[in-house]
Amino acid sequence: MSATETATRPRGRQFFANPGPTNIPDSVLRAVAHPTVDFQDAAFMEVYEACFAGLKRVLKTRQHLFMYTGSGHAAWEASLVNLFSPGDALLIPETGHFSVSWANMARDLGLEVREVGADWRQGLDMAALRAALAADKDRAIKAVCAVHNETSTGMALPLAEVRAALDATGHPALLLADTISSLGSIDFRMDDWGVDAAVGGSQKGLMLPTGMSFTGVSEKAMAAHADARLPKHYFNWTGMLARKQRSFIGTVPTGLFFGLRESLRLIEEEGLEQVFARHARLGEAVRRCVRHWSGNSGPQLFCTNPGRFSDSVTAVLMPEGFDCEAVRSTALNRFNVSLGAGLNKLAGRVFRIGHLGDLNEPMVLGTLAAVEMSLKLNGVPHAPGGVDAAMAFLAEGTTA
Repeated sequence: MSATETATRPRGRQFFANPGPTNIPDSVLRAVAHPTVDFQDAAFMEVYEACFAGLKRVLKTRQHLFMYTGSGHAAWEASLVNLFSPGDALLIPETGHFSVSWANMARDLGLEVREVGADWRQGLDMAALRAALAADKDRAIKAVCAVHNETSTGMALPLAEVRAALDATGHPALLLADTISSLGSIDFRMDDWGVDAAVGGSQKGLMLPTGMSFTGVSEKAMAAHADARLPKHYFNWTGMLARKQRSFIGTVPTGLFFGLRESLRLIEEEGLEQVFARHARLGEAVRRCVRHWSGNSGPQLFCTNPGRFSDSVTAVLMPEGFDCEAVRSTALNRFNVSLGAGLNKLAGRVFRIGHLGDLNEPMVLGTLAAVEMSLKLNGVPHAPGGVDAAMAFLAEGTTA
C-alpha cells in the first residue's frame, strides 16, 4: 500500500467494477433473503416455473433448459459430459483465458481438443475457423465450443458468424456457446443462431449471487446426449428429466430462485432491448475515456478490433514498465473502487473495468474518475480528461 493510501478502506458504498460477479440490486438481495421453503411445495413450484420460462425468454429459446447449483464452470462441465464420449474431438476457437480454460477442462475429461489460434487483441479470424471445419473431411469434430464474450480481453465473438461457418462448410458439429458474461447484457439468440448448448451463470448480467448455472439445450443436442458415454451423475440430463423440477439432482437453491424471479422482473420491466442499449452506451463511454487516456503514451484499449468490442467489460493495457496491480490497489484502498485483474498471460499487464448488470451513468463515471486519480497517484503517463470525454458522450444522448 502506498503512502497516499489509508490503512482503512474509505467509507461509503464500494463501486464494484469487476466483470463478474457483479452488483446485486437491493430488491434482488431482499428477494434472496427469503425464509426456507419446501422446494417441492406447490407455491414454490409456481416461482420455479416462472423463472424457468423467464430464463428461456432471456436465452431466446423454446427448447430445453437444465439448471444446477454451481458456478459457470459447473455448466461448462455439464455441457461436456452430457454431449460427448471419451475421445470425441472438439474445436475451440481461441478467444482468451476462458476459451483456454474450457479447452483444459475438456482435456481433463478425456476429450480431444483442436484449437483455432487467434491474436488476443484482434480476435478470431473467421476464415481460419472455416478452414479448420472444411479440413475435417471425416467429420471427427463433434462440436465447436465458442466463448461469446471473453472477459479477459474485453472482446465479443460474433456467434452468428460461427454458425455461418458451420453452415457454409456443411459441418454437422454441435455449436456450444459460453454466454456467462454476455447473457442479459449483450444480445444473444439461442434459437436464431442455431446454438445447441448455451452455458450461463447467475452472477453477471442476471445480477444474482454466484451459485446457480444452467444450460439451454437444443433438440439436436438432446439427440447427441442419448449416445454420450462420459461419466455423469449430478449433471445427468436424463436423470433430471425424471424429476419434478426437470433439473437439480438433489436440493434446489430456493433463495436464488426468489432472487431470479426479481432479477427477471427488473430486466423485463426495463425491456431486454433497452438493457442491451444501456450496456452499449455505458461500454462506449468507458472506451472513449480509455482512448483519451492513451494520449501521452498512456493506457490503451487491449482490444484493437472495433467490430469486436465487448459491451460488458473493457480490458485496459498498461504502458510498458507500469504495474496495473498498483493502480488496482490504489483504486480499492484509497477510493473503494474494485477493478478486475489481468488473467492468464495478461496478469500484471491489464486491468479490467466491468460495465454490466445493475449499472448506470453515475456509477460508471465514478469508477472512471477513481481510475484516473489512481493513474495520476501512481505516476502512470496518460492524457488527463478521460472522464470528461465519457461525460461528453453520455450527455449526447441525454434529454432535458
